[in-house]
Amino acid sequence: MTDSPCPPLSDADWPDEIADLLEGFAGQLNVYRTMAHHPALLRAWAPLRQHVVKDNALGPIRSEVVILRAAVRLGSSYEWQQHVSRARKLGMSDARIAAIRDMPEGEDGLIVRAVDALLDNRLLSPDREAELAAVIGRAAVIDLIATVGFYSVLGYLLMTYRTPLDDDIAEELKAAPAPCSTG
Repeated sequence: MTDSPCPPLSDADWPDEIADLLEGFAGQLNVYRTMAHHPALLRAWAPLRQHVVKDNALGPIRSEVVILRAAVRLGSSYEWQQHVSRARKLGMSDARIAAIRDMPEGEDGLIVRAVDALLDNRLLSPDREAELAAVIGRAAVIDLIATVGFYSVLGYLLMTYRTPLDDDIAEELKAAPAPCSTG
């Protein structure tokens, strides 16, 4: 499957101490099957994942803008492809998705510039934070910061261990290629 020293764990190799996570989110994606090499981390990750992925103040579309831009900036092909699929399922057009790689207009551009500022400067300037908070709300700004951090960790893990794209997403994108890629 991969020449990684830490490939995604199969069901047969899944650690007993996190057996309860196998049937949920953790068993569904190769990124979490890779993280399962460290059961304590995966167990601790679960509640944060619930908030960042499901219960954040950004909402699903804004979250995808943040994640796609972070994927581009980190060079994480896995995250880009996974989230192109998710963004399409949410109704985002390929043109909108592709624009995130460059510099989109409007609110998407505001969000992309915030992601860039976090990755480049490790903070949002007071003016950028105030502008963003006026448009999306302060809780969403904080969730944007948390989302960039969360997906940075996943990107580092994915790229370090050369985690392969999940088969279902690879097949989906083979039939309908992503509008652009990272790198």
